[in-house]
Amino acid sequence: MNTMNRNGSISYPLGGEIDLQAIMRQVYTWMVLGMLITTVVAYVTTSTSLIDLATNPIILLIAVLAEFGLVLVISRGLDRLSSGTATMLFMLYAALNGFTLSMLLLAFSIASVFLAFAATAALFGVMSIIGYTTKVDLSRMGTYLMMGVIGLIIAMVINLFLSSSLLDTLISMAGVLIFTALTAYDTQRIGRMAAQMSINGDAALKFGIFGALKLYLDFINMFLFVLRLTGRRR
Repeated sequence: MNTMNRNGSISYPLGGEIDLQAIMRQVYTWMVLGMLITTVVAYVTTSTSLIDLATNPIILLIAVLAEFGLVLVISRGLDRLSSGTATMLFMLYAALNGFTLSMLLLAFSIASVFLAFAATAALFGVMSIIGYTTKVDLSRMGTYLMMGVIGLIIAMVINLFLSSSLLDTLISMAGVLIFTALTAYDTQRIGRMAAQMSINGDAALKFGIFGALKLYLDFINMFLFVLRLTGRRR
């Protein structure tokens, strides 16, 4: 059985040792890098003629479908990807997300976007710390959280036809709660996966990308729901 030392390292009976803190730092480093790429691309898109492409429904749909495809490839095919390919795909995903999210800078005031981002960063930070440090097993929450995400998607599709402002508010509140909880759940899950695997070199880099993608998705979705709930539209 693996045991965790006080310094955060994971010791193995066969003599191997994993520095869990170093692995988590790598996860957060890649996540922050992804957020920076998204922010820069979103700003460049709204500041140049690229915005004409972003407002084209067909091109926007292709970009969104490409994002879903990249998430599936990175998540499901990580074992078959080289570290260089995984890194490139993650950066491409972050850039595509910046392209599609550039619409937010047109729909909401800059102050609203900034405040929503700051609130999301605070929530994410708190829940990530809780997920990393808590002794409570959060794994049992996984099924219920996934059911909540599916429920959110169904409710959002229904509201496309109803256009109910009350339902939209309820969806946004539920979205914030679900992805706040998912942040703690995914943080703990990433830490436990790292503790159970023999990770070094190329595998460590790929695992860092995998973990960063999970937390990046939690952050972005939480941010979108916070913005829907509190943002001031132009």
